[in-house]
Amino acid sequence: MSTVLVVEDSISQREMITDLLRGSGLEVTVASDGVEALEKVQGQRPDLVVLDIVMPRMNGYEVCRRLKANPNTQDVPVVMCSSKGEEFDRYWGMKQGADAYIAKPFQPTELVGTVKQLLRG
Repeated sequence: MSTVLVVEDSISQREMITDLLRGSGLEVTVASDGVEALEKVQGQRPDLVVLDIVMPRMNGYEVCRRLKANPNTQDVPVVMCSSKGEEFDRYWGMKQGADAYIAKPFQPTELVGTVKQLLRG
């Protein structure tokens, strides 16, 4: 079973995304900010990361850059999932190394479909 790390500071968003992914048969771990996310990744490398951008302590762009710069985690797919939905935000997210970018609010099928597709490689 694939493990997805959900990094989201909003409790309601985190729970919704977690429930969606668990409902589609995935194992889910959570982090509430970027620093906690990087600590969790060191402990147990996930198969994929769903990453919010606007968070306390460290934003999603920085987390993504660090994951992609680390040889141990550079091949872990990152799905940025943010309320920053402008074209520039999407461009900047992809430039940081994100494998996909989903703007909130999103359709549940869009998130689950994107995650499943990236897990299949």
